[in-house]
Amino acid sequence: MEGVELALSGLDERVEEKQVRFYGSRRGRLCYVGAGRKTKKEILACTIGKDDLMPALLNHRGLYRLPWTLPDNAISWLEPTSACNLYCDGCYRKNDPDSHKSLEQVRKELDIFNRLRNTDGVSIAGGDPLTHPQIEKIVEMIAADGQKPIINTNGLWLTKEKLVALKKAGVSGFTFHIDSKQQRPHLKGKTEIELNELRLQYARMLAEVGDISCAFNATVYEDTLKDVPEVVAWGQKHIDIVHILVFIAFRGGSMRKGYDYLVGGKKIDMAPLPYAIHEERQISIMSTDVVETICSRYPDFQPSAYLNGTERPDHFKWLLTTRIGTKDKIFGYTGPKFMELSQTFHHLLNGSYLAYTKPKVHARGKSMLLLAPFDKGLRRTALAYLHDAARSPALLFRKLHMQSIMIIQPADFTRSGALSMCDGCPDITVWEDRLVWSCRMEELINFGDWVRAVPTNGDPNASKP
Repeated sequence: MEGVELALSGLDERVEEKQVRFYGSRRGRLCYVGAGRKTKKEILACTIGKDDLMPALLNHRGLYRLPWTLPDNAISWLEPTSACNLYCDGCYRKNDPDSHKSLEQVRKELDIFNRLRNTDGVSIAGGDPLTHPQIEKIVEMIAADGQKPIINTNGLWLTKEKLVALKKAGVSGFTFHIDSKQQRPHLKGKTEIELNELRLQYARMLAEVGDISCAFNATVYEDTLKDVPEVVAWGQKHIDIVHILVFIAFRGGSMRKGYDYLVGGKKIDMAPLPYAIHEERQISIMSTDVVETICSRYPDFQPSAYLNGTERPDHFKWLLTTRIGTKDKIFGYTGPKFMELSQTFHHLLNGSYLAYTKPKVHARGKSMLLLAPFDKGLRRTALAYLHDAARSPALLFRKLHMQSIMIIQPADFTRSGALSMCDGCPDITVWEDRLVWSCRMEELINFGDWVRAVPTNGDPNASKP
């Protein structure tokens, strides 16, 4: 692939190093150009050797745009409580120990979801939902509606007995939030890599009970971005029992100078919001930064599907990758057509877009290779697998597992003061009988409406994203 010509239509005449580093080539791949400022002419004249290529899909037009919308989505976000037993840096919800909702309130919110929003699964969040005294009944209610109950938890209150009871109630999966900025008892100061031991404890617990999807998410901070590849490598080592890894770029409500914060035309004080931050912190980590970091360990890492931003169609708010392999080797990644087939056929057969799948589906990586004629990513994966199997026939008798890696880039503050949200966001919840963004619900709780930032410094570029 030497001598790939750059295709950079639409670039400014001069671009900064960060903008130059990755761009879409004619083959829709990410390419590394190197440091320094370059003119558009210099970039267009550049050719790159095969050792400089980072073949991960970045151009949004070369990816599958997930079909999720407000009324027809894969997931809805239920918060039966705002109570939590742990502090997490950057949490978007105020911890309220007396906030458990009654089963009647939960039933009403589920009915609103069922009336306004077609979904495959319901994420049960908060707060930590395991603090709710009737969590098993809530899981039962969701399962009875024909949807998949997924519990989002820090895991502190999960015991083997509790897990068995939740499985009996109908739980489909768990997403464990574990990262180094949590104030976990006896684990303060542990690094992301050291916390892999805790992650493994929960993965093994779920695997022992069986038939429950296992996912882990971690917030990515300025000082933990470098650890992401090691967590991805740990995920590969346990690809048989870890089904999903999620990395969420840290965000906060930055109190920027030069802006007034308004609700209904009146200035407000942002201090009551739990995610308001006054100190200087890095809140601009992009999903592409996480991709770049993962590529340092897995150079062929290839996302295939995404959700865009409401203000920027070329921003990757949810960036999805699915890889196929064993504990010893990743043979490749599914492509956009595989993702399109998965979502389309699930909607045709079940009436909803696909959210979480059962562990037995993740263990059918070999069967998925039969779709290689329809998907370039699977064709490359199948060729790599067959090449190794020809040299070591025993590989033919080993299972191939699928594992998803999701990268989330939350709300982005634009120069105009607008917030670029996730277009087609799955984490939509209910507030006062209407559907709202869960990550910003504290604005509604505290002020009754969304907060708007309005520039006050007369910046002529303020209208630009």
